[in-house]
Amino acid sequence: MFKFRTLLLVIVLVFTLSFIKDRACKISGQLNSFSEEEKNLLAEIEKGVGEKMTYDVRLGSISLGRSTFSHMPSVELNGKRLIVMVFETSLAQFKDIETIYTDPQTFLPVKVEREVLNWFTREKITEDYNQRDFTVTINKKRGSKTETLVIKKDSPIQNAILLPQGIRRSAKLDANETMVANLPTSRYEIKLASVEEIKVPAGTFKAYHFKSTPSQIEIWISADERKIPVKIQSNNIAFGYIMVLKEYNSGH
Repeated sequence: MFKFRTLLLVIVLVFTLSFIKDRACKISGQLNSFSEEEKNLLAEIEKGVGEKMTYDVRLGSISLGRSTFSHMPSVELNGKRLIVMVFETSLAQFKDIETIYTDPQTFLPVKVEREVLNWFTREKITEDYNQRDFTVTINKKRGSKTETLVIKKDSPIQNAILLPQGIRRSAKLDANETMVANLPTSRYEIKLASVEEIKVPAGTFKAYHFKSTPSQIEIWISADERKIPVKIQSNNIAFGYIMVLKEYNSGH
């Protein structure tokens, strides 16, 4: 009986090792079939997974709540591997969760799924970006009521939440580069204004300070290899706010 059990165990072990080896060969073969550009793209997609940034949201010197930006594992959507980021804002009687699916080659949004809880109402919003036709289709659902809006632009459309992330991934961060932020309802030119020292709850950073024209947005990116958005400021007359970095976790 003991010999039979031993033999059975050996058979199971051999089968398991054979399966693992076969699976490893298949994965290796798949990776070898990728071009160098595709391998670099896959590495770029996974590089930031686990990164988490927590911000204190302020109106002047008054703290309103906090926002958290998290880089999640990538997913496949419509046959394409996409970067996934989640931006969650919690203020008094207000919560907004946005899941943003981004093209790793262009760093433009493909889809946004958003849930907004405000007092006693819940609103679900989806944004579908067609970067070939320069359109974004926005569907809003509140209770049984659904609204659909299609916005047409003259060039690829960006997402406001992604702006700091797009800037930090720019190949060059210098005063000679102008970045166009073509948002669904507005358009800005963003340039490097200065390099300065800035103090936020997470610490003191030497940072690149970017400003927009018209003067609506200011973004500070740490001047190190991490390029962390340490401060984001909206100069909107109706609702200006400041986000300052409170905690940073690279995920590694």
